[in-house]
Amino acid sequence: MFNFGLRRNTVNEVPHNMSPKRKLHIQLSKFNQQRLDPAFVHKNWARNLEQESSLLLKEGQFVEAERQHIHQYLVDMPNNAVGFMQWFERLREVAPGQGDNLFPWLATHATMEQMRWFLQQEAAGEAGFDDLVALSQLKLPAQAKLEMARNYWDEMGRGHQQSMHGLMLEKTVSNLELASTIEDTVWESLALANLMLALAVNRRYAYQSIGALGAVEMTSPTRVGYVNEGLKRLDVDFETRKYFQLHATLDVKHSESWNKEVIFTLVKANPQTAKPIAEGALMRLCSGARCYEKYKNHFGILSNLH
Repeated sequence: MFNFGLRRNTVNEVPHNMSPKRKLHIQLSKFNQQRLDPAFVHKNWARNLEQESSLLLKEGQFVEAERQHIHQYLVDMPNNAVGFMQWFERLREVAPGQGDNLFPWLATHATMEQMRWFLQQEAAGEAGFDDLVALSQLKLPAQAKLEMARNYWDEMGRGHQQSMHGLMLEKTVSNLELASTIEDTVWESLALANLMLALAVNRRYAYQSIGALGAVEMTSPTRVGYVNEGLKRLDVDFETRKYFQLHATLDVKHSESWNKEVIFTLVKANPQTAKPIAEGALMRLCSGARCYEKYKNHFGILSNLH
């Protein structure tokens, strides 16, 4: 996860003259930054826990509102494993945000300034896929756990530091001199990162997290491919855009394995897991679609072109 250089006592230091959603997601973003960082025992740890309990309640209310929003999409969802996988994989074509005209526009029309703004929003909202996988695999059945371990090993560059996916993205941020800060990021992008972390770190949302991560793997190749095309058109060197070129192809394989070895096996063993997995996928896709609409509004792109 990116470090925005914020002081540890700034969680509640949010200006009052902003919308409730923006205020909430700035607070949660700062909290999430702190809750994952390795730290030392502080003499005020008990008081800090009291402060955290209030933020955790806000986080839970946010996730529950997102769950309520996506129930409209679950009406025809099958519970048997084979039918569920057919339904799940169709999300790649029919779910909110899929086929959005933002990405072809980035590939063919965006200026360097516009591409940098887009990547700045995306980088600030990046929750760290490797850490999300690590948090989500706790105590899962062996087959699902093994596939998530293989996925994590790929994210870790198979043991080679220069091939770690997170460091590739950091190189993009560094080489393009993106000033990724919470305060300069639209709340929709912050909300996406806050959602992904809330699902992964709270075990009551374990299956929602698996669905959300599966949705990322399944739907990202086309989007990152367009971003890579846009960067290439703008003469950005290979090392700077390597993260996007890699994921345009690798995530296809990751998605096939994740769907087969993680989601299918979990639903086959326990059909009750189907609904929370579907919820997580749809929450992630709807949250992404909300970001795309915000970005298009910023760029002046009409939403009805796709």
